[in-house]
Amino acid sequence: MSIYKDCDIRGVYPGEIDEAAVYAVGRALATLHPAARLAVGGDVRLSTPALKAALIKGLVDSGAAVTDIGTIPTPALYWALKHMDVDGGATVTASHNPPRYNGVKFMFGDMPVDRSAMDAVRAVASSGRFLSSRGSLSRRALLPEYMEALARRFTASERLKIVVDAGNGAMSHVAPEVFRRCGYEVLELFCEPDGRFPGRDPNPADYGQLGAVCEKVRAEGADFGVAFDGDGDRAVFIDEKGRAVINEKSLVLFIRKLLRDSPTPVVYDQKSSSAVRRAVLEMGGIPVPERSGHAFIKRRFLEVQAAVAGEVSGHFFFGDLGYDDGLFAALTMAELLCQARQPLSALTAGIVCPPITPDVRMPCPYAEQQRWLDALAALADKHPCEVSRLDGVRLTFSDGWILLRKSVTAEQMTLRAEADTPERLRALLDMVKGALPEAAEALSASGY
Repeated sequence: MSIYKDCDIRGVYPGEIDEAAVYAVGRALATLHPAARLAVGGDVRLSTPALKAALIKGLVDSGAAVTDIGTIPTPALYWALKHMDVDGGATVTASHNPPRYNGVKFMFGDMPVDRSAMDAVRAVASSGRFLSSRGSLSRRALLPEYMEALARRFTASERLKIVVDAGNGAMSHVAPEVFRRCGYEVLELFCEPDGRFPGRDPNPADYGQLGAVCEKVRAEGADFGVAFDGDGDRAVFIDEKGRAVINEKSLVLFIRKLLRDSPTPVVYDQKSSSAVRRAVLEMGGIPVPERSGHAFIKRRFLEVQAAVAGEVSGHFFFGDLGYDDGLFAALTMAELLCQARQPLSALTAGIVCPPITPDVRMPCPYAEQQRWLDALAALADKHPCEVSRLDGVRLTFSDGWILLRKSVTAEQMTLRAEADTPERLRALLDMVKGALPEAAEALSASGY
């Protein structure tokens, strides 16, 4: 599988991505953007130092002026692009993927990378036709500046007790320190940087990975907990009873806070619970569903000037920033709790999410994927519904919906469905099984 994805460059190290590949990426980026000034960072993965060095060498060998901003969470790169005199930037990271993965995220300007930009980098990197012009390399300790900016933005009005689970990732030394500077009491969990991620999987959106932080919140009587992903741009919250809060409910709380005085559009991925759309309408905003994927959500978020946007995966975007930041989200949640003077469990109790499946991932060869989509779409001939092909096929009924889409990382299809009642949800999934017998085994294994 190609390392050039829709939103970034990513693969297994060293089998799919290695120093030579990343060196070529660096040369390609500098060739496509002559004499560009770039900030370059990297996460805590074991392969990151070598890959980052290769990326920087490639950039410099084709004329870029590189500022090495050190080991950083990805949101610190976004902060750098706003506050440094640079044309763009890159960071070596594989985000929430397992330890064996690594990759490169890059940006020029405010907008995220699109498919055409990724194809251009791939074409130049593959051709070997690079610009030859010696660039330069300097270093800047950016992390203290990023942390200080957050500490100035947020001040605790109540001394909440917060469990910070950094998952041994890039927020390990950053998040606890910033929370303390803001005036909160912090209890640390998995806050030693370790690219092997020994504490838990780096993807906190897999709620099954959060047993340790849930238990620590309960045992310590904390007000809430937060779990970050590997590069710190995602966050998942745990209420004071030690229960993971689904990300749609967290987004609803942000919507209620940020649209209270000035309703704006809100962007969210189309597989989100209908509770999100309902909350936007209740606050006088405009619901803007978008296809899943960081770059798609971010682009639409910027285009419609939304106050907030979110993904089921735990990305939360804020109009104050112009990008997503897991730590900013966590500090906003703490501020929200201080203002509400209610526990997180009470705030989420009134958010009703209809019965919904998790993402059900099903192996499917690339050659068969379009047939699967067409088979699902054909259900509309027998059952009254709206058909959307924004990303895959989504069938929207009066009392529920079904979404089937291609995975961007593997030979898989991903299914999700929601309905007003458990009985209707089972009926919708039975429709899927009838149209796609291949899906029956995966649905049964998931309890459906």
